[in-house]
Amino acid sequence: MAAARIHFQSNVLIFMIIFLLIPFRNLAIATAAAKSSNSGRGTGFSIDLIHRDSPNSPLYKPHETPFERYNNNLFLRTLSRLNSLNMSPATYFYPNNVVQSNVSTANGEYVMKFSIGTPPLLDIYGIVDTGSDLMWVQCLPCVQCYKQVKPIYNPANSSSYKELSCQSEQCHLLDTVSCSSQQLCNYTYGYADSSLTKGVLATERITFGNSNNFFDNVVFGCGHNNTGVFNENEMGLVGLGRTRLSLASQILSQLGANKFSYCLVPFHTDPSITSKMYFGNGSEVSGGGVASTSLVSKEDKTYYFVTLEGISVGNLSNSSKLIPYYNSSGAISKGNMFIDTGAPPTLLPKDFYNRLEEQVRNAIKLTPYQDPRLGSQLCYKTQSMAGIAPILTAHFDGGAKVPLIHTSSFIPPPVEGVFCFAMQPIDGDVGIFGNFAQSDLFIGYDFDSQMVSFKPTDCTKQ
Repeated sequence: MAAARIHFQSNVLIFMIIFLLIPFRNLAIATAAAKSSNSGRGTGFSIDLIHRDSPNSPLYKPHETPFERYNNNLFLRTLSRLNSLNMSPATYFYPNNVVQSNVSTANGEYVMKFSIGTPPLLDIYGIVDTGSDLMWVQCLPCVQCYKQVKPIYNPANSSSYKELSCQSEQCHLLDTVSCSSQQLCNYTYGYADSSLTKGVLATERITFGNSNNFFDNVVFGCGHNNTGVFNENEMGLVGLGRTRLSLASQILSQLGANKFSYCLVPFHTDPSITSKMYFGNGSEVSGGGVASTSLVSKEDKTYYFVTLEGISVGNLSNSSKLIPYYNSSGAISKGNMFIDTGAPPTLLPKDFYNRLEEQVRNAIKLTPYQDPRLGSQLCYKTQSMAGIAPILTAHFDGGAKVPLIHTSSFIPPPVEGVFCFAMQPIDGDVGIFGNFAQSDLFIGYDFDSQMVSFKPTDCTKQ
């Protein structure tokens, strides 16, 4: 897929260790809590996000120790995300207790549960990927499928399955298609880690939650040839990008309300408390405290690009220091950052990060904590950063000011009584607004107005 090109500094160890050591508890399974009736048209519904590593998750491995979960799940999913975004890392450095492994974009961060077919044939657990657009599942007959524990979808058993022809408009929503001898729309979709899915573009009925909350004629990839290091419990991918092909765009057009939103609980929250995602009516972000900024269109149409003007350190009502987000030419670029639920920390160009970290250090009266396991990250030994960490405010284009509280800006790794800064430096001019920073913000995307809105919210009460 086309992607923003972000190149890492040569000392990648610092960057990687934070991923390895931080327990990323926003990894989640999405199950539908449908709030719609009839076919779901003209209304909306919500989805609960269950922690991926929770015992309630089908991906939970009870034999793993907590540290093994950090290594096997978090570390590999992080490398996977870098690959899926076509970030070109420099030489990777692997700690001694981490086995180097080729990872797949299927080692993702959220898994959405839905049913496919008529009648609903089986539950599908698909990786949610805001950095891609195609939704696909493994399909019978398999030319080459990766091992899958759950049954593989058989379109022959569904009365609503329909393959698309080469002449159909939907066939050309994807660039990488070809015409079969039967005039069917064959697709090939690859990821930067060399994972690949091949098959036929088709339409099908997708059901969320109860049988009344369904969407017909959803375009998806029926994957008959899928290669890569996919997880055996995962059954495909769910693209939620900005183009017409993504699942978000398709179901929102049927709902008649072109918007969706989510509210992520802080990563250290009790796993029994779920995050929420909303589609259609009821997903509006409104009321006091809402800050909105424009989505920026760039050559790559998939990502949710915005313009970050800078980050201030300290309470805005007092004297706060604004650090501007200059590019390598000394200007603020439009669309210099994209919002991504798939990246845990916020990633900032190296010069911008260094200036920001200096101000954060100056604002905190504690002495930074040094530990070989943590590399040279900015960390502090304390039981809480409440009242210690300064409020950071992200200043977006259009006057939107989004506060980042201490639970969003400092994250406890598995070193007791230590908190580390949840932002990291990268080479290049384009950054990522990661999901640590997005926690306890009600974030809504409006495709009609091409705006994204933020509202400080206690997401545990949504």
